[in-house]
Amino acid sequence: MNFFSISSLILSISSLSFGLIVYRSDEKSKIAKFWLYTSIIFAFWSFSLYEVTKATSENVAYFWQFILDISAIILPTLYFTFTSELLLLKNYRTRHIFYVLSFLTGVLSLTKYFKDGMIIRYGFYWINPGPLYFIFPIMFFAIVTTASFNLIRSYIKNKDNLILRGQVRNTLISCIFGFIGGFTNFFPQLFNVYPFGNYLVILFIVFMVYGVIRYKLVSAKVVSAQIFSVALLIIFLFNIIRSQDLSDTIINIVIFLSFIVFGILLIKSVDKEIETRLKVEKLAKELEEANVRLKVLDQQKSEFISLASHQLRGPLTAIKGYASMVLEGDFGLITEPVKEATNKILQSTSDLVVLVGDYLDVSRIEQGRMQYNFERFDVAEEVETVITELRPTIEKAHLTVSCDIDKNLNYTVDGDRGKIKQVIGNLIDNSIKYTPQGSIHVWLTRKDNNKILITISDTGVGIKPEVLPNLFEKFSRAPDASRTNILGTGLGLYIAKKMIEAHHGRIWAESAGEGKGASFFIELEGIN
Repeated sequence: MNFFSISSLILSISSLSFGLIVYRSDEKSKIAKFWLYTSIIFAFWSFSLYEVTKATSENVAYFWQFILDISAIILPTLYFTFTSELLLLKNYRTRHIFYVLSFLTGVLSLTKYFKDGMIIRYGFYWINPGPLYFIFPIMFFAIVTTASFNLIRSYIKNKDNLILRGQVRNTLISCIFGFIGGFTNFFPQLFNVYPFGNYLVILFIVFMVYGVIRYKLVSAKVVSAQIFSVALLIIFLFNIIRSQDLSDTIINIVIFLSFIVFGILLIKSVDKEIETRLKVEKLAKELEEANVRLKVLDQQKSEFISLASHQLRGPLTAIKGYASMVLEGDFGLITEPVKEATNKILQSTSDLVVLVGDYLDVSRIEQGRMQYNFERFDVAEEVETVITELRPTIEKAHLTVSCDIDKNLNYTVDGDRGKIKQVIGNLIDNSIKYTPQGSIHVWLTRKDNNKILITISDTGVGIKPEVLPNLFEKFSRAPDASRTNILGTGLGLYIAKKMIEAHHGRIWAESAGEGKGASFFIELEGIN
């Protein structure tokens, strides 16, 4: 057996193996299917060439030559179809013409007009060409040239698509090596020249393998591991063929069989790893889609809350106004029971107005519509104003309040006066609601780093350690908070945090634990 024959056998095994690997990687892909068909015919051609060149009788060589000719006739047409699918060309009429030409040439190859027996040249059998044999190389050249022209045109046209250009370039290079190398097999029949280019055909497989791995010509999930395994198997098979004696043959066969087991285990492990990765990718994609849907729903929720709050604000203001007018006697004297009921209406309406205001603030914050009017003002004045406004409520709750402000210090800040006042009022109001008895203490300090610190402490119910980290999150409330404040929504502190952050400040809370009171801190940048 000569090297020409052995190289043909290796080509056959490599082509079939690679075709199956590519097809198995993506069985639904048309590109993978046509590459499999091309690989099968290529394998038939290579194996038939192997059988012809190692044949010792003319009859055996003649039999395999028929299979060789049929495979060689079909091969360029299948390759043209494969490249057309790769380039997304809908050239179905041209494909049908080439299939018809291949069929007619295949029929012709069975006659004496195509080959007239076999003759020995260069140490093995070659056909003795008939008078119409020249049709085959002309057809072969025409189909391969058309496929190459389509590849070149696509490469020039798609300058911005680097992946496609890489695929096309690699396919074109493999075509040049494969079909030019294969075309030299016509030389012994037509020009009595040795088919030196046949050795280049192996590069056809090499560049197609590189194209799959480098440019993902098809969806090759485990191609690398499988190609590696098949390549080693071919090497071990080649060693078996080259064995010098029986003992050498047995050793090489054992190695060959052992590696088959190893290759199967390797491919299975890679398969499992890829399958797991694909599941993770699928879950990640589904999670991403769910997040998009949630964002849409969250936006719709914010818009609904904003609209509903606006619609509620008007009626609530009217109810509150008329209740006040009734209590003030604008509609005449009222009895004590009516006065008590109207007071409850006014109080409940006032609470609802606060809740609606909170919902409106949250919707504005989340939609990025919260407006801030920055100006320079004395934050100490706002603290005193809030305490003065809330003092009746504090005294009604039977609590005491104290305020400690060093008048010699400068408490000027650059911010939205109304928003800062709202935050301070919210924190003091919280202290009132969560302090059944005792006192509330407020004081201001100016730190060395030019920061102004507002501290609001109470002797109330305190905060559990596990609640503190989430205290300023939206709708966050302590599990037992409703026992002290039924109407709380968990939005006040969230709004306060967002407003202070808009001022580039900090807000946080501290507590020694349940029943030990709590302290809230606001830190703002001071101005000299």
